[in-house]
Amino acid sequence: MSNLSGFVKRLRDIMRNDAGINGDAQRIEQIAWMLFLKVYDVKEQDWEWDDENYVSIIPEECRWQNWAVDDHTGIAMTGDKLLKFVNNTLFPTLKTLPVDVSTPIKKAIVQTTFADANQYMKDGVLLRQVINVIDDLDFGDYEESHAFGEIYETILKELQSAGSSGEFYTPRAVTDFMAKMINPQIGEQVADFACGTGGFLTSWLKELSAKIETTEDQAAYDASIYGIEKKQFPYMLCITNMLLHGIDVPKIYHDNSLLKDVLDYTQDDQFDVILMNPPYGGNEKTEVKNHFPTDLASSETADLFMSVIMYRLKKDGRAAVILPDGFLFGTDNAKVAIKKKLFSEFDLHTVIRMPHSVFAPYTSITTNILFFDHTKPTEETWFYRLDMPEGYKNFSKTKPMELKHFTPAMDWWNNREEINVDGFDKAKKYTAEEIAARNYNIDLCGYPHEEEEILPPKELIQQYQEKRASLNADIDRILAQIIEILGIDLEEE
Repeated sequence: MSNLSGFVKRLRDIMRNDAGINGDAQRIEQIAWMLFLKVYDVKEQDWEWDDENYVSIIPEECRWQNWAVDDHTGIAMTGDKLLKFVNNTLFPTLKTLPVDVSTPIKKAIVQTTFADANQYMKDGVLLRQVINVIDDLDFGDYEESHAFGEIYETILKELQSAGSSGEFYTPRAVTDFMAKMINPQIGEQVADFACGTGGFLTSWLKELSAKIETTEDQAAYDASIYGIEKKQFPYMLCITNMLLHGIDVPKIYHDNSLLKDVLDYTQDDQFDVILMNPPYGGNEKTEVKNHFPTDLASSETADLFMSVIMYRLKKDGRAAVILPDGFLFGTDNAKVAIKKKLFSEFDLHTVIRMPHSVFAPYTSITTNILFFDHTKPTEETWFYRLDMPEGYKNFSKTKPMELKHFTPAMDWWNNREEINVDGFDKAKKYTAEEIAARNYNIDLCGYPHEEEEILPPKELIQQYQEKRASLNADIDRILAQIIEILGIDLEEE
């Protein structure tokens, strides 16, 4: 294709005229399943080349090369015939492919990818035009294939403005920074239990690829990722992302990480490294909380994921996890119990306070990166505040955060010192005893000059609910201490 940069725009322009497509979210979902089939077809051609006995799990008539490719002889399906084939043959067939535990992952992913996929287009002529644009991509050409990796990034970024789907995209600067600081090694396996479109996994692969020297190294690289994603659409995007990055057997599972008892995890379920941005702001049902010990059974999604992470991190393993401010300052019983477990069983050595609007325009909630190892109890924790770069008031879709904005944190990382600016701590270390004395409120080295910001109503309510829960927990704790000191039995009054 001569103009890769116009790829998304060309598809959008065609699909705008289709009555079945309503908005960006559906448009991108429509592009996603076609892209998956195109990329999978290229992979299958490679697998057939390497193994003459290879048999596709997809019936011949449903393979991309046999229905989507237009050889310009006038026999390619279009119009009502194409629409009928896609709706009545392709989708029902791929959704019900025979898959069981013995099916190889690289074949099973077709059925799991299509299990809940949707076909929205209603105009068969426009559908043919979209398919032709996608089929023009030449993944056999290294330059074009590599360039498409960049285009795929733009498609994933589009999610940020596609309504509720935005939660699946963590800015690449953030995933790259975390992967750099984690420093992947050949032979290690990384996990992300809410992997979205695979941003952390691709950043990991990018860091690890520079260390490949032998065929054994390459095999270890290929087997180094593991992901779970609950929602169908980002799962599909993640599988495609892994195939594009040369992972022929993507160990990505369409599942819910919170629906297994954490006490049932064994060493076989643990990983060397965990890189994650757990979903936050959601409230889980009682049936989900039942999978956690009573003291850790928070209703807040991010808290539950923190417990999963702690139970699934190998001894001597390391983790980098993004969590909202609410986790840091929260002192309700479950949050305190989770933080006690973190400090007593893991070494929380670093907390990076990120500037506001990193996730704009999806959310304005301020977030932090927690780096910890499963080596020993925490003795001291460093807090470092990453300030907004000069000349920026906010990050935005047109001015997103870039990896270079993490340079001050990277420079400080290996040469740690306490920093105080205008009487406010920018970098400071605290002992585990000092943190325990604060009842595990680790809202430290925060932003001294808070900008007044108008949040969307839902986020504003959520922020106030978090603060109220934290204050109520503090008041209850202090009252309990006073009552205990005074020896008052309130029930006698």
